[in-house]
Amino acid sequence: MISRSELRARARQTLGGKIFGNQWLFPLLVALIINAVTAFAGGTFVLAIVLTGSIMVGSAAYFIGIVRGNKADDLNPLLDGVKEDFGGNLVTGLLVTLFTFLWSLLFIIPGIVKSYSYAMTYFIKKDNPGMTGQQAITESRKMMKGYKWKLFMLDLSFIGWYIVGALCLGIGTLWVIPYHQTARAHFYEELKGIPAVEAASAE
Repeated sequence: MISRSELRARARQTLGGKIFGNQWLFPLLVALIINAVTAFAGGTFVLAIVLTGSIMVGSAAYFIGIVRGNKADDLNPLLDGVKEDFGGNLVTGLLVTLFTFLWSLLFIIPGIVKSYSYAMTYFIKKDNPGMTGQQAITESRKMMKGYKWKLFMLDLSFIGWYIVGALCLGIGTLWVIPYHQTARAHFYEELKGIPAVEAASAE
């Protein structure tokens, strides 16, 4: 697994390096759309349950797409969560939320650990639409064995960016979100390329 700094560097390269360039502004627009839809769905419990999986798969589809060379201004992948196995994505989102919540009942730390076990679920579901939600979660758990701490530290490395963004009336965080999500997409790509033997030795 490459270093956190290299993952961030690859994310910046994917986004064109300029925070006010088109390569960065379109992912920023995506972050705005996702946040707006999530906030709207969050106002109704049932709607949140129905849309969570599709929103997250759509987000994964977009960010993994630009990492793989898709144009940043192609927003069609955001609809993949609806177009590709909507029912399966619904169940996936429900299961991830439910399992994380149940583990959180055992105190906060187990919930956080499990959330990292499930962190690759939506990327996996996007790449494998035929998988059930349970299969995608199981595959994420396998993939993240030995790498939960590495992803946690990658996430932690963005704290400074979020603090600076918050100081700019909170608006600055909108530029950090696509940067962070693109780095996570690169993390997923790296994990996919790690042989099973090497992954087992990382535990």
